[in-house]
Amino acid sequence: MYFRKRAHARASAVVLGAALLIAGCSSSGGGDKEKESDKDVGAGITQQPKESDPFWVNPSGNAARQVASYAKAGKDADAEQIRKIAQQPTGEWIGPENPEQEARGFTEAADKAGRTALLVLYNIPHRDCGQYSQGGAADGNAYRSWIDGVAAGIGDRAATVILEPDAVLHLVDGCTQDEFHEERYDLLKGAIEKLKSLKNTKVYLDAGNAGWGHPDQIYEPLQWAGIDKADGFSVNVSNFYSTEDSITYGKQLSAKVGNKHFVIDTSRNGNGPYTAGDENERWCNPPGRALGETPTTKTADPLVDAYLWVKRPGESDGECKGGPKAGQWWPDYALKLARGSDT
Repeated sequence: MYFRKRAHARASAVVLGAALLIAGCSSSGGGDKEKESDKDVGAGITQQPKESDPFWVNPSGNAARQVASYAKAGKDADAEQIRKIAQQPTGEWIGPENPEQEARGFTEAADKAGRTALLVLYNIPHRDCGQYSQGGAADGNAYRSWIDGVAAGIGDRAATVILEPDAVLHLVDGCTQDEFHEERYDLLKGAIEKLKSLKNTKVYLDAGNAGWGHPDQIYEPLQWAGIDKADGFSVNVSNFYSTEDSITYGKQLSAKVGNKHFVIDTSRNGNGPYTAGDENERWCNPPGRALGETPTTKTADPLVDAYLWVKRPGESDGECKGGPKAGQWWPDYALKLARGSDT
């Protein structure tokens, strides 16, 4: 058995700026030339059918920019491969510095397109236990203020929030020091209550994946973290376990937490998990992986509310196997994921 150490892929200033432009908000810097460039990036990137995929496609995300770059260079085949990523809705990871501005920009852009924003909150203190995605809010009060900012930015607009990947799992697997446990439960419970006070926000508390352990080990910690007030939980975030295995894990866990519904990150699980090489880093930029099922609310089980691309395909898990820092766009890996989905 091994424990997953996730990578952080937070919203970049470039993506935020694009979202604000799309939403019709004012933004600092950049003139008509920058705005025209953003229009060019989004050319040909459209929303998916709302009845099966109600989540917002960011027409100016990293993948869309890569499509435009390849097309400009005459690399049409590569552009079409990356378009598989660019045309799907992916999670927008809210950064630590401007939570209200980012949440408002993304939700306004989504609202303008008649869609729901998919937001990922990943800023819990002592995040990732000092690994590739270490960081998070300085302390509990800073985290509460950050959550308040996110909530203010969302307002009454439609949003689906994935709350703190790995935060509960790392309380269970021994990664997070005991002295921080009580505070973390309190912070997660408070975040759920704050976000659920909003008119049109759904919240899914992260609950690990099919390969880390057994639902018996995590169901009580999820209850202590306030799962009863959430809409459900998320599984397989930034990981590679098959949809079938994720459904099995999720249903076993659901039965222990009041039959809560759940969502599955299918962004990179097309070929399942990597089983060779270093057991401790099978989660980090593994080779031979592929895009999974495209995002949809029409799933194989009534307990599964959606297949989502929470992790943005093509963004690095960390500085391993030749990758850049966690969360940075990596075109070569994105191409391999897209090409892998052809086989």
